[in-house]
Amino acid sequence: MEIAVLGLGCFWGPEIKFSKLEGVIKTEVGYCGGESKTVTYKEVCTGNTNHAEVVKLDFDPEIISYEKILDFFFKIHDPTTLNSQGPDFGTQYRSEIFYLSDRQKEIAENVLKKMNSSLSGQVVTKSSLLKNYCPAEEYHQRYLEKR
Repeated sequence: MEIAVLGLGCFWGPEIKFSKLEGVIKTEVGYCGGESKTVTYKEVCTGNTNHAEVVKLDFDPEIISYEKILDFFFKIHDPTTLNSQGPDFGTQYRSEIFYLSDRQKEIAENVLKKMNSSLSGQVVTKSSLLKNYCPAEEYHQRYLEKR
Protein backbone atom coordinates (compact mmCIF):
# COMPACT_ATOMS: atom_id res chain seq x y z
CA MET A 1 0.00 0.00 0.00
CA GLU A 2 1.18 3.53 -0.80
CA ILE A 3 -0.16 7.00 -0.04
CA ALA A 4 -0.62 10.01 -2.29
CA VAL A 5 -1.65 13.46 -1.03
CA LEU A 6 -2.90 15.96 -3.60
CA GLY A 7 -4.31 19.49 -3.50
CA LEU A 8 -6.57 20.40 -6.40
CA GLY A 9 -9.23 22.81 -5.24
CA CYS A 10 -12.23 21.97 -3.10
CA PHE A 11 -11.66 18.42 -1.89
CA TRP A 12 -15.22 17.09 -2.24
CA GLY A 13 -15.29 16.54 -6.02
CA PRO A 14 -11.78 15.09 -6.36
CA GLU A 15 -12.40 12.70 -3.47
CA ILE A 16 -15.33 11.06 -5.21
CA LYS A 17 -13.47 10.93 -8.55
CA PHE A 18 -10.38 9.32 -7.04
CA SER A 19 -12.49 6.85 -5.05
CA LYS A 20 -13.72 5.35 -8.34
CA LEU A 21 -10.21 4.65 -9.68
CA GLU A 22 -9.28 0.99 -9.73
CA GLY A 23 -6.47 0.48 -7.24
CA VAL A 24 -7.47 3.31 -4.91
CA ILE A 25 -8.35 1.53 -1.68
CA LYS A 26 -9.32 4.45 0.54
CA THR A 27 -9.78 8.21 0.31
CA GLU A 28 -9.72 10.83 3.03
CA VAL A 29 -9.99 14.60 2.76
CA GLY A 30 -7.85 16.87 4.86
CA TYR A 31 -5.52 19.82 5.06
CA CYS A 32 -1.78 19.92 4.31
CA GLY A 33 1.20 22.20 3.88
CA GLY A 34 0.51 24.73 6.59
CA GLU A 35 2.35 25.79 9.67
CA SER A 36 0.41 23.88 12.30
CA LYS A 37 -0.22 20.16 12.82
CA THR A 38 -3.95 20.54 13.39
CA VAL A 39 -6.42 22.99 11.91
CA THR A 40 -10.12 23.31 11.34
CA TYR A 41 -12.02 24.08 8.17
CA LYS A 42 -12.91 27.49 9.57
CA GLU A 43 -9.22 28.28 10.21
CA VAL A 44 -8.14 27.09 6.76
CA CYS A 45 -10.81 29.26 5.12
CA THR A 46 -9.29 32.39 6.65
CA GLY A 47 -6.29 31.91 4.34
CA ASN A 48 -3.93 32.44 7.27
CA THR A 49 -2.82 28.84 7.93
CA ASN A 50 -1.15 28.13 4.55
CA HIS A 51 -2.90 24.75 4.41
CA ALA A 52 -4.34 23.40 1.17
CA GLU A 53 -7.48 21.31 0.97
CA VAL A 54 -6.21 17.88 -0.09
CA VAL A 55 -7.28 14.35 -0.89
CA LYS A 56 -5.24 11.57 0.71
CA LEU A 57 -5.29 8.31 -1.23
CA ASP A 58 -4.30 4.86 -0.07
CA PHE A 59 -3.57 2.92 -3.23
CA ASP A 60 -2.20 -0.43 -4.36
CA PRO A 61 0.83 0.20 -6.59
CA GLU A 62 0.39 -3.28 -8.08
CA ILE A 63 -2.88 -2.04 -9.59
CA ILE A 64 -2.25 1.67 -10.20
CA SER A 65 1.05 3.51 -10.23
CA TYR A 66 1.79 6.83 -8.58
CA GLU A 67 2.45 8.24 -12.06
CA LYS A 68 -1.02 7.17 -13.24
CA ILE A 69 -2.55 8.81 -10.18
CA LEU A 70 -0.73 12.05 -11.05
CA ASP A 71 -1.85 11.79 -14.68
CA PHE A 72 -5.46 11.54 -13.41
CA PHE A 73 -4.83 14.44 -11.00
CA PHE A 74 -3.97 16.66 -13.96
CA LYS A 75 -7.02 15.49 -15.94
CA ILE A 76 -9.54 16.42 -13.26
CA HIS A 77 -8.49 19.99 -12.44
CA ASP A 78 -6.96 23.07 -14.03
CA PRO A 79 -3.26 23.24 -13.09
CA THR A 80 -2.89 26.67 -14.71
CA THR A 81 -5.03 28.71 -12.28
CA LEU A 82 -3.23 30.09 -9.24
CA ASN A 83 -5.04 29.53 -5.93
CA SER A 84 -8.38 28.75 -7.53
CA GLN A 85 -10.49 26.07 -9.12
CA GLY A 86 -13.80 26.96 -10.70
CA PRO A 87 -15.75 29.24 -8.34
CA ASP A 88 -13.39 28.68 -5.41
CA PHE A 89 -10.63 31.21 -4.69
CA GLY A 90 -7.95 31.24 -1.99
CA THR A 91 -4.61 29.65 -1.19
CA GLN A 92 -6.39 26.60 0.24
CA TYR A 93 -7.56 25.77 -3.31
CA ARG A 94 -4.08 25.67 -4.84
CA SER A 95 -2.77 22.90 -7.06
CA GLU A 96 -0.06 21.00 -5.19
CA ILE A 97 1.48 17.54 -5.07
CA PHE A 98 2.67 16.59 -1.59
CA TYR A 99 5.26 13.85 -1.96
CA LEU A 100 6.20 11.40 0.79
CA SER A 101 9.51 10.05 -0.53
CA ASP A 102 12.37 10.83 -2.88
CA ARG A 103 10.86 8.41 -5.40
CA GLN A 104 7.51 10.23 -5.32
CA LYS A 105 9.34 13.56 -5.63
CA GLU A 106 11.18 12.37 -8.75
CA ILE A 107 7.99 11.04 -10.33
CA ALA A 108 6.09 14.25 -9.48
CA GLU A 109 8.80 16.45 -10.97
CA ASN A 110 8.88 14.37 -14.17
CA VAL A 111 5.10 14.44 -14.56
CA LEU A 112 5.05 18.19 -13.80
CA LYS A 113 7.73 18.82 -16.43
CA LYS A 114 5.79 16.83 -19.03
CA MET A 115 2.51 18.59 -18.17
CA ASN A 116 4.12 22.03 -18.17
CA SER A 117 5.60 21.35 -21.60
CA SER A 118 2.23 20.31 -22.99
CA LEU A 119 0.57 23.45 -21.54
CA SER A 120 3.18 25.93 -22.82
CA GLY A 121 4.76 26.56 -19.44
CA GLN A 122 1.55 27.72 -17.75
CA VAL A 123 1.36 25.10 -14.98
CA VAL A 124 1.35 26.61 -11.47
CA THR A 125 1.16 23.28 -9.62
CA LYS A 126 3.73 23.03 -6.85
CA SER A 127 5.53 19.92 -5.67
CA SER A 128 6.34 19.88 -1.94
CA LEU A 129 7.35 17.51 0.81
CA LEU A 130 4.34 16.45 2.87
CA LYS A 131 4.02 18.79 5.85
CA ASN A 132 1.46 18.94 8.65
CA TYR A 133 -1.29 16.78 7.15
CA CYS A 134 -4.42 16.44 9.26
CA PRO A 135 -7.78 14.93 8.35
CA ALA A 136 -10.73 17.22 7.76
CA GLU A 137 -13.75 17.09 10.01
CA GLU A 138 -15.97 14.02 9.71
CA TYR A 139 -18.77 15.90 7.93
CA HIS A 140 -16.36 16.59 5.02
CA GLN A 141 -15.49 12.90 4.53
CA ARG A 142 -17.39 11.40 1.57
CA TYR A 143 -19.45 14.59 1.57
CA LEU A 144 -20.89 14.22 -1.94
CA GLU A 145 -21.75 10.56 -1.39
CA LYS A 146 -23.74 11.47 1.72
CA ARG A 147 -25.85 14.07 -0.10
